[in-house]
Amino acid sequence: MNTYKLDITKEHCPMTFVKTKLQLEKLNTGDRLEVLLTEGEPLENVPKSSVEQGYKLIETVNVGGTIHKVVLEK
Repeated sequence: MNTYKLDITKEHCPMTFVKTKLQLEKLNTGDRLEVLLTEGEPLENVPKSSVEQGYKLIETVNVGGTIHKVVLEK
């Protein structure tokens, strides 16, 4: 199992999920992706859309202020 990182804190919807999905598609089954994003639409939409696409939400953590880390597994 490998863990990869993606910073989309400067992106806006719908690009937040588009970039996350493109990265998730590159992973092997069991790999994880740590996504840094901002609260609001990205924090609401990226985890929800990822789960709807069949990925597993491992955790969501506030890493400071409005920045959150979402860990997803393929």
